[in-house]
Amino acid sequence: MPRFQRKIIYQALLCGLFAGSAGGALAQDAPVTDEDATVTYPASFFMQFEPFSVNDMLDRIPGINIARQGGGGGGPGFSGGNNRRGLGMGGDQVLINGRRIAGKENEGSSQLTRIPASQVDYIEIIRGTSGDLDVRGGNQVINIVLLEAETRSSIAYEVNTDHYHDDSLKPGGKIAWSGSRSGFDYLVSAESEPRYEHRIGHETSILGDGSPNERIKRVSTRKAQPMVISSNLAWQVGDADLFHLNLQYEDDSAPEEARRDILDTRYDPPLVDLELDVLDETEGFWEVGGDYEHIFSGGQRWKTLFIVNRADSESLRDRYLLEVNGDGRTQDLNLDFANTYQERILRTGYTFDFPGSGNQSLEVGIERAQTILDSNLQLDLLLSGGTTLTPISFSDARVEEIRYESFAVHNWQINDRMTLESTLIFEQSEISQSGDVSKSRDFEFLRPKIDYRFDITPALQFRATIEKDVAQLSFSDFTENTSEADDDQDSIAGNPDLRQEQSWRYDLNLEYRFDEDNGVLNTNIFYHELIDVIDKVDVSTPTQILSANGNIGDGERYGIALDGSYRFASLAESQILLTSGLQVEDSNVIDPFLGIGRRFSRQGRGSARIGFRQDFPARNFNYGFSWNHNFRDGRIAYDIDKIEDYNSGDFVRLFAETQGWGELIYRFEVFNPFENARCRVRSRYLGGTIATGYVSEIEDSCSHTGPTIAIKIRGTI
Repeated sequence: MPRFQRKIIYQALLCGLFAGSAGGALAQDAPVTDEDATVTYPASFFMQFEPFSVNDMLDRIPGINIARQGGGGGGPGFSGGNNRRGLGMGGDQVLINGRRIAGKENEGSSQLTRIPASQVDYIEIIRGTSGDLDVRGGNQVINIVLLEAETRSSIAYEVNTDHYHDDSLKPGGKIAWSGSRSGFDYLVSAESEPRYEHRIGHETSILGDGSPNERIKRVSTRKAQPMVISSNLAWQVGDADLFHLNLQYEDDSAPEEARRDILDTRYDPPLVDLELDVLDETEGFWEVGGDYEHIFSGGQRWKTLFIVNRADSESLRDRYLLEVNGDGRTQDLNLDFANTYQERILRTGYTFDFPGSGNQSLEVGIERAQTILDSNLQLDLLLSGGTTLTPISFSDARVEEIRYESFAVHNWQINDRMTLESTLIFEQSEISQSGDVSKSRDFEFLRPKIDYRFDITPALQFRATIEKDVAQLSFSDFTENTSEADDDQDSIAGNPDLRQEQSWRYDLNLEYRFDEDNGVLNTNIFYHELIDVIDKVDVSTPTQILSANGNIGDGERYGIALDGSYRFASLAESQILLTSGLQVEDSNVIDPFLGIGRRFSRQGRGSARIGFRQDFPARNFNYGFSWNHNFRDGRIAYDIDKIEDYNSGDFVRLFAETQGWGELIYRFEVFNPFENARCRVRSRYLGGTIATGYVSEIEDSCSHTGPTIAIKIRGTI
């Protein structure tokens, strides 16, 4: 039986196990499902688990992955995610006290590890639609409701140490101060976490005729430890006015060294070359966001928010040829790439109920977003016979977009069990480019969406959505930039003629929740029609074969996603939460070089995951694991002169946690214990493109970072 079929059978067996399992969670303080299909978990429900933060509380909720995944289905043509420009109507599906945090980096999901569990009153999983929600488009919305008290305050802290497979020890820590005083809520936090990486890789290459070519050992060490300082402030003025101010600052420096030992096996004895890359990457980021909301006496709401942010980054790469039998070295490459990214957003909206109707509401508003990218790249090479570096290319560019988004959202509670939310967005934008290329273009898009939900029973919900989406362009694709994936490629060409990737997205969703919310089974079927798919196109010059990101035509993506989770009956004074997921998908687009139908680049055929957690409340102890698997042999990337086939091993995380001395929480984690490898087979072509040339070299490489062991100590004051 093929492995692919076995995986589907395993998933079906898991779902059957969930469905046939009798029993439930502890009855006391059980979650409640309202008539509008909102599931409420009181703070008392989580007390048995002694959670440290909101994130720990969410980990105990069956089906929470469905809410955390947000809406829109992701994939090509999707306008959401952290890299979206502007704010939009979707975005983060986490609310704090029913309100969206005005921020791009500093948004609701980033607060989950910062808010102490002791500050939470209850948690809602909102499965329906409503005109009162600050976000739209998600399958489900998580609402964290904090305690109401005249005065409350707490400090949560964590210290940790990570051990890496080269025996390096890297400390980290975070602290958060949160509370409330006379209508003023605050959360101030600071953290510095290690992002160290020691990667070991090997590559074997053969020539097109099958004869040996090279063997390469690559060892790289990246020393990153970003620091993040943030604050979220809220003022409640009477019953009608609410102000928020959100600040965030990040500083990151990531020096890296990569050494390559190259053995040229075309000769006997083989020739040895040694190369050293020295990289220095620095990045600074700040963001200020705020909003004001006024509730009128008739229940109408007016809300205005703003966001201003800026990111400055620079990457400097120096490559040296090392002496094999000495300490000398010769620099043969210098690559300096810097950019400044700025964003300014202003959004306002007005929400009101239809006169004489208690079941319909309308929100209208407009958003203006200005996005600016300033970038420059300088490449110097050591030419044959030279003794000093020679300037080869210099790129200087500025890309700016002014975008307006007018929107109207109609929410209709058809009856006690049906809702219909209709959205219409009109987007206008102007993208201008100056520097090496001077160009200006205007775009207009009409983006409708229909979201229908039917609560067949309080436990069984059907959802259907149809949406026109427009993905935001990546400004880095307009200008020449660096390549981190190919050591033999110094830079990547830009393309000033890019158009936005568009999609029509059709989704059907069926969700079943077990009694007392002990588990969730969810099925999602999706079909996406894409227009102007972005991938590599030919931008060659008379003297050089080049590619850049461009529009290659229309395509389609379709599949099914299954999610299941179940909290088993109390076993030996413990509770078990088992989760699983399976996604099977396919896609098709015509390759611009080969003229054949193929999958989207690196999209693959799907993935599977399993999670297990066992809690012993009486002993204040829990442990578990998570396993993630990507189906093999499907993630292929096509370029003008190379084809790359990517595969990776299964990623596993183990954890154990207990409450001990000083009422502190001690957590032990192991990441990647089985040294999950990241592999790639790259076929290079000469004498033309992948359609007209010939295979000159085939590179087979794998690398891994080894296991990481982390010890964390957490406490609350």
